[in-house]
Amino acid sequence: MVAKISVGNSLYGALAYNGEKINKEEGRLLTTNRIYNDGTGTVDIHRAMEDFLSFMPVWSRVEKPVVHISLNPHPDDVLTDTELQDIAREYLEKMGFGNQPYMVYKHEDIDRHHLHIVTVRVDENGKSIDTRNNFYRSKQITRELERKYGLHDAERKNRRPDMQRHKVDVSAGDVKKQAGNVVKELNRRYRFQTMGEYRALLSLYNMTVEEARGNVRGREYNGLVYSVTDGKGNKVGNPFKSSLFGKSVGFDAVQRKFARSKQEIKDMKLADMTKCTVLSVLQSTYDKERFIATLKEKGIDTVLRYTEEGRIYGATFIDHRTGCVLNGSRMGRELSANALQEHFTLPYAGQPPVPLSITTEGQEETQAPSTSEYGRDLDGMGLFSPEGPAVDAEEEAFIRAMQRRKKKKKRKGLGM
Repeated sequence: MVAKISVGNSLYGALAYNGEKINKEEGRLLTTNRIYNDGTGTVDIHRAMEDFLSFMPVWSRVEKPVVHISLNPHPDDVLTDTELQDIAREYLEKMGFGNQPYMVYKHEDIDRHHLHIVTVRVDENGKSIDTRNNFYRSKQITRELERKYGLHDAERKNRRPDMQRHKVDVSAGDVKKQAGNVVKELNRRYRFQTMGEYRALLSLYNMTVEEARGNVRGREYNGLVYSVTDGKGNKVGNPFKSSLFGKSVGFDAVQRKFARSKQEIKDMKLADMTKCTVLSVLQSTYDKERFIATLKEKGIDTVLRYTEEGRIYGATFIDHRTGCVLNGSRMGRELSANALQEHFTLPYAGQPPVPLSITTEGQEETQAPSTSEYGRDLDGMGLFSPEGPAVDAEEEAFIRAMQRRKKKKKRKGLGM
């Protein structure tokens, strides 16, 4: 994700550029802070201008108080409006603008959807918010957000791992070698904490595993037996003892893997990123198939288990971005099997999502509905400075048009 920051003097110029684009249905207003928002996704430019001015002291001597930011995710990043709102809020909070009035717009006039943010760097007391080292701070923050939301690295085109490794195919022959390669690779790449999570991961690649316990000559033993499955999860062919694939995928090694994974997921807070993505997609739809498909686009596979009556009794999410396999209930009640079953059944199934009510500090509750590079001072307007050209060619054309309009008005006033 690339962030571009510009500062200027013309608040109206920044609001008019974004507002006119939104009101032409080339985007929508996603969220605001301390600025009126009727929840329709449209903009009342003059009302927004009044709200900003009521916050800013007229006697402030801060030069170029207007801040215009564009946040540009990679074209391959599939993000919901809720995720975009969260990203914008977190970015502004970390940049020191969290309590400032701001407006967040989503531009949809080109295939690469992106955000524009208008805010001010002068507080209610007329003091300037420190914007020194903004470039470096912004870069660090966007990297943090990329990791949290599983976005592509702005400086690398292909960061995500290959999620579609080959499934075991009985018809291709040498099944033992195929199965061994899959099992060893999954153990190397992924973190899982229970046998159920391990089975869910294996199921994506036409494999399953069972524990084998017994007693030989008075000595108890524990082992694992791996089996190949068909597309419906039914076992096919002969099972394989784990010893055929090596100690690294045997019972003791997998038990150690559970403990190690648990600690790593906790220490690195890896479940937070998965939970954030899954909840965001869940809030955007009551259609189960769309939910699963959207998560898959984002790099998360969903494994649901059903009773004979067709009720969901288990849910596991495999996040290929972080290499974590997580049972839904492990991430919270709202992602448990019962909660998902309720979410995807009548009266909501197949219906459009209910608009979310999102409250932020200092803002009344408002309704928020659900590849080229990503990502001047205007005479008399002063919209942007050379600090960071966030404007694109179309935006510059808009600014020039406003210049011409202003010059025409001046000529008329002089009787020309």
